[in-house]
Amino acid sequence: MRISVAVVEPMYQINLGHIARTMKNFGSTQLFLINPRCRHTGSDAIKYSKHARDVLESAKALKSLGRLPKTDLLIGTTGVWHKSEASYYNIFPLNEIGKVTRNRKNASVTILLGRDGTGLTKDELRECDASVFIATDKEYPVMNISHALAVILYELTRGQMDQKNVGKFSASDLQIKGAVSLFRKLASSNKGIRDKDGVVKAFAHILNRAAPTSKELNAISIALSTRIKKPKK
Repeated sequence: MRISVAVVEPMYQINLGHIARTMKNFGSTQLFLINPRCRHTGSDAIKYSKHARDVLESAKALKSLGRLPKTDLLIGTTGVWHKSEASYYNIFPLNEIGKVTRNRKNASVTILLGRDGTGLTKDELRECDASVFIATDKEYPVMNISHALAVILYELTRGQMDQKNVGKFSASDLQIKGAVSLFRKLASSNKGIRDKDGVVKAFAHILNRAAPTSKELNAISIALSTRIKKPKK
């Protein structure tokens, strides 16, 4: 998905700085500001954006929501869904937003953030293809818009980000097969093991459940190789 973010009438530079930083964390760089009430390139905005200054500097200010470029999906956000007719406004809890974005890997998606203090109006929610809320503690249910954006972007991109970052640390299927092959050789040379196939399968099952990292499996393979090559006394 190609994800952009639009903010309605942002009032605080600090929030815009945090929004830009959060966007860049998750690979989103297109920011729209609907009728902004503060300078998005002001000193506080730049300061709190850290290394996402370019997101602020390339942000586009629009006079109204109607000027927002067309997108395949416009997803609104709300923290007070229980005060409205949730089903009428097509509002989903965060863990179900995948129903809306599923099978749309190449779609353009715009996340619409409401005002710092009052969020989106009912009319603005009506303009959205879907809206999302994040379940929080009843004592203080409404999140800061930049914090909410971080949670939403994580949910929408976690598969992509896992593959780009964490995925490269995990052992590959080829590495697992190699370790199992080494273990099979070791087991076949042990006369004390009756059910050699069963033991090998058990080892393979353990590796698959453990989801080892590449380095962990390399270490195990080296240990197995050393044991196999060790001359008999």
